[in-house]
Amino acid sequence: LAALERQVFDFLGYQWAPILANFLHIIIVILGLFGTIQYRPRYIVVYAIWTAIWVTWNIFIICFYLEVGGLSKDSELLTFNISRHQSWWSENGPGCVRKEASMSGIKGLDNHSYISVIGCALEYRYIEVMHSSFQILIALVGFVYACYVVSVFTEEEDSFDFIGGFDPFPLYHVNEKPTNLLFKQTYLWISPAGFSGMEGMNK
Repeated sequence: LAALERQVFDFLGYQWAPILANFLHIIIVILGLFGTIQYRPRYIVVYAIWTAIWVTWNIFIICFYLEVGGLSKDSELLTFNISRHQSWWSENGPGCVRKEASMSGIKGLDNHSYISVIGCALEYRYIEVMHSSFQILIALVGFVYACYVVSVFTEEEDSFDFIGGFDPFPLYHVNEKPTNLLFKQTYLWISPAGFSGMEGMNK
């Protein structure tokens, strides 16, 4: 649900890189849920690996909006340099008032307008940072849960193998009883009592 909520606002802001990342995340989460319901540990392992990638991606988003390491929140990196759109929250955040001023008096800017946003109670970059931080928290919880589920499934498989559920040589155990009976019959024939019985038959 948190990923879907984030996907909606990234769509509104035309943030193409986050849109693709969110789409992959939703697919992997569905795969992990399917693996949990259908007892498929491999799918859950894929989800656990993806959570590490997802945490790394959200750390990058945090660094991007906080302008860490030379990154700039005003760059077109998240839109693949095909548009100048920014986060939807930059103009629609809590308390933000969007104003448009005509720039027809300036040469070369006729029929254009200047958009200013004032009165924001919280800057949009901090809203994006909170979104990414929440995603990291959920991913860490999901990773721990995935490891626990995989361990439970593995223990169940080992216990079932112990009671003979996956015995690789079932025919050996089936044929063991007739072999013992044949051995006992041979022993009776070569025992002293068996010899006395044979002598009586000869007489």
